[in-house]
Amino acid sequence: MSKNRSKSRLKVIPLGGLSEIGKNMLVIEYENDIIIIDAGLMFPGEDMFGIDLVIPDISYLVERKEKIRGIIITHGHEDHIGALPYILQQLGEIPIYATRLTQGLISVKLKENRMHSSTSLQKTIAAGVQVPIGKFKFEFFNVCHSIPDSMGVIISTPVGTIVHSGDFKLDYTPVDSRSTDLSRLSQLGAQGVLLLMADSTYAELPGYTPSERVVGETLDRIMSTAPGRVIVTTFSSLISRVQQVIDSAARYQRKVFIVGRSMNDTVKMAIELGYLKVPEGVLGRIDEARNLPHHKIVFITTGSQGEPTSALVRMANQDHGQVHVQKGDTVILSATPIPGNEALVNRTLDTLFKRGAHVLYDKLAQVHVHGHASQEELKLLLNLVKPRYFMPIHGEYRHLSLHANLAESVGIPRNCIFVMEDGDVLELGPQSARIAGKVNAGNVYVDGLSVGEVGNVVLHERKLLSRDGIAVVVVAVDKSTGHLVGRPDIVSRGFVDVQEARRMIEEGRDFLTEALNHQTELTDWNQVTAKIKDALSGFFYEKTRRRPIITPVLVKV
Repeated sequence: MSKNRSKSRLKVIPLGGLSEIGKNMLVIEYENDIIIIDAGLMFPGEDMFGIDLVIPDISYLVERKEKIRGIIITHGHEDHIGALPYILQQLGEIPIYATRLTQGLISVKLKENRMHSSTSLQKTIAAGVQVPIGKFKFEFFNVCHSIPDSMGVIISTPVGTIVHSGDFKLDYTPVDSRSTDLSRLSQLGAQGVLLLMADSTYAELPGYTPSERVVGETLDRIMSTAPGRVIVTTFSSLISRVQQVIDSAARYQRKVFIVGRSMNDTVKMAIELGYLKVPEGVLGRIDEARNLPHHKIVFITTGSQGEPTSALVRMANQDHGQVHVQKGDTVILSATPIPGNEALVNRTLDTLFKRGAHVLYDKLAQVHVHGHASQEELKLLLNLVKPRYFMPIHGEYRHLSLHANLAESVGIPRNCIFVMEDGDVLELGPQSARIAGKVNAGNVYVDGLSVGEVGNVVLHERKLLSRDGIAVVVVAVDKSTGHLVGRPDIVSRGFVDVQEARRMIEEGRDFLTEALNHQTELTDWNQVTAKIKDALSGFFYEKTRRRPIITPVLVKV
């Protein structure tokens, strides 16, 4: 890149969050300075066998560590902070800029992963404060979302002003009394905005997103009429929802018990920072619940996504040490399934119904309101900010495309709208913008303690294993002569029932013996392995129309 600043270009590079829901991460680069917005994770799809989490590929950043000036976090949801523990391990100590509650949630997240970030590197920033960071300056502005302290970001760059909406909606009666700062956005629009990047998650939905107040009214009705215990499950970071449950419980003289480690840690932190207001005597220790009548009890727990190890699922399966779901309970799932989690959620719902619980979820009652803007709100944002260029972010490709159509409908020229995918590089000058190349930006899989060790090849093999199973072929070879000793043995798992298919397995052993006896010496093991796989794969496919993974094992005797 030229050292002449007039020819320098600003680069905007999404490393996650485009053409997918989750793992939001965006890089802004100018000359020798890089800032990062968000570092989120994504939950695995059903085809990602054994994978716990998916995080962004940050190889582009690892190669440019010395340029990174800080990470700006818009809010405390997992899809915006969940990758931090893994990313910080690779990038080292980097300043993290966030609001007070978000910093608290980051601290909980790092502690869960046995990491201790230096408090001097966690920089707490309030809305409206301009912060210099390299050649940039940034400022948070309030946005309404489903978690308090959610922010959009204004970035002053050498080529113009960028606005990043964060996750937002326009709620005129928010639970925490902090609505989206439309006046600041209008002011920016009057001053001139080079690029707007805006949340596209619900660009499919016409009209406006309902207010969080609706959920509070629903919870009130449930608390007043539920004959037994009320169990509410939601995300641990959804502080405003937890507040609504506590308020309703207090109103109907119910005592609240928090179940689950992550929920306990988050609630404790939110109370300490003043984001949760709990009337005296409302919160109790879980061991106190056994001495109370059921109509005086509310449990708040995790498990809204049907996670197998979550408190709600263990309660439903009668595996939890302290609480079991039973007939007469009212269970509220105050969240919508994340794409890919529908099967897990449906399985949990079925189990709850089998236990005799009265179950309420988004299709039956307004127990959840999503935290993202619908079409009319997105159009209002575009009209207020009046950007020269527009880039839809946060969503599947169809969401981005529909958001682009909305932008065109309010007067932004199509050639000024950039529908991008992870890794695309948007280059900006004061009067120009173009997509200029692509960088590495894929999925990094977290599997237990391994990060990035499981790749697409392993996932493909796991998919094959789940579909057709495995056949292990044990071949004994005389080490002095190189000749086959006896017949090969075949051990099958997940392919056929060995007892029922005994005759086929025996035929396979004979077939393989004949194939290998055509080779006078079995010294080239690579050649022998290929021979075994080819011969047995064809044999099994002819017999079963299935292709198990075939793993030859050589034993020299």
